[in-house]
Amino acid sequence: MDRFQQMRAFVAVADAGSFVRAADELGLSKTAVSRLVGDLEARLGTRLLQRTTRRLSLTPEGDVFLDRCRPLLDGVAEAEAELSAHAGQAIGQLRLNVPVSFGLLHLAPLWPAFIARHPKVVLDVTLSDRVVDLVDEGYDLAVRIARLQESSLVSRKLTSTRLILCASPEYLRRHGSPGHPADLAGHAVIAYSLMAMGDQWRFDGYDGPVTVKVTPRMRTNSGDTCCAAAVQHQGVVLQPSFLVAAHLKSGALVEILPQFRSIELGVYAVYPNRRHLAQKVRVLIDFLVDAFSVRAWPG
Repeated sequence: MDRFQQMRAFVAVADAGSFVRAADELGLSKTAVSRLVGDLEARLGTRLLQRTTRRLSLTPEGDVFLDRCRPLLDGVAEAEAELSAHAGQAIGQLRLNVPVSFGLLHLAPLWPAFIARHPKVVLDVTLSDRVVDLVDEGYDLAVRIARLQESSLVSRKLTSTRLILCASPEYLRRHGSPGHPADLAGHAVIAYSLMAMGDQWRFDGYDGPVTVKVTPRMRTNSGDTCCAAAVQHQGVVLQPSFLVAAHLKSGALVEILPQFRSIELGVYAVYPNRRHLAQKVRVLIDFLVDAFSVRAWPG
């Protein structure tokens, strides 16, 4: 048990970058955590952490040992989760990575109900549009909006969304409404910089697929910023229906060229391909599937 506690303290310090923060995470005193790490280094006969007055860093030996410790501690956590699953309980910390806009608009309102239903689960939700490595970065689950490629991960579809071309009525009054996607070449375009298809916007028309190269006047890695600029009459955007639905409903934005539909994306719960899925992950996936069984935005 002492060895386990020592390893747990070492990993917590390495992750937190601080003995104080690690102590808070573990519910121990700073002295206790320091003693556990010191005992571990003494037992191994090597220094794992380089300590200075300003920073804390891993030694080369500490870096190697950290990589060995993580799967061992994860295995213990999974074993405990499996036992709790047999007891019908979801328990423990659940680390999630979710897209920023979707997380704020459509996931944040759901978390209170999930927490109330599963009081022994501690949610740790990170909002980021970066595609994280679930295994290397220690996430239990991610929500991704994409056309998923083959991977070692397992996914479950929650719902779908399509990209909608739109602008404000005032912008269209000033600049005219395009009659064909090719006309976008003459319009101010506000582009989402993380869009997989880049500046080659694709649509399906009566005569088949249409691809148009756009020249953005503005780029941003935030869909909300794209929409804010469009609402202020600055140009044309191609954004997912889950994000523009409220603007379309209020009339702040209107859909352009509805006869030319752009691509549809799936919204997925993605998790590592593990033999035994922890009960806490299982109940969250079921919760999300149920929550999105009725879509809150137009298709």
